[in-house]
Amino acid sequence: MRWGTWARTGAAIGIALSLAACGSGPTRTDLPTRPRNSPPIVLTQPPSRATQACYADLLQQSVRYSALPDRDYGGGCLLTGTLQLIDYGVPTTNLRAMACPLARTFVAWVRYGVVPSGREILGSPVVRVESMGTYACRNTVGTRTINRLSEHAVGNAVDVSAFVLEDGRRITIERDWRNPDPAVQDFLQTVRRSACKRFGTVLSPDYNAAHYNHLHLDLGRGGLCR
Repeated sequence: MRWGTWARTGAAIGIALSLAACGSGPTRTDLPTRPRNSPPIVLTQPPSRATQACYADLLQQSVRYSALPDRDYGGGCLLTGTLQLIDYGVPTTNLRAMACPLARTFVAWVRYGVVPSGREILGSPVVRVESMGTYACRNTVGTRTINRLSEHAVGNAVDVSAFVLEDGRRITIERDWRNPDPAVQDFLQTVRRSACKRFGTVLSPDYNAAHYNHLHLDLGRGGLCR
């Protein structure tokens, strides 16, 4: 992208941040307790410095994105400092609201972990990633902690289901996690290990039956890689 386009993008973000800072609507601390999945309330608190720095990092890394308004959906389901990835070089399905640090980490994982692993192990780079989505206002599933809010409920998690190679092959978690082909096994184990170095929690079919068809990646404090 030409410098002029990036400059306009940066200026637009700056204007948006300034307008957000001047808003008079509710902030997180103003909101009453509401049932989960209530009609969303748009928040007008300014983005934190960490979020602004994250936006700047993505621009420097040639990532196109759209910053999203902060929203509260009740019951602890809250989106602040989120964005939607538009283009980072590898088409990815079903990406909606993602917390900016999650998006930044996800981009790095795909670019520097997933794509080269396909090239080096399977002889063809990954050119497309398929996800099952990001934000969902719900509790965790498949665990004993049934009343624990999922990282998906704050836009801090993404579920990845498949990888498409340049040569047309499609490697899915559901079908290929226990594929007898050692190269496919090596590829999937390598991308999981790469994810474990970057994300706070990585869950695969090896964790429980609820993850039979995807890799769950989040930036929570779980510290679990399985």
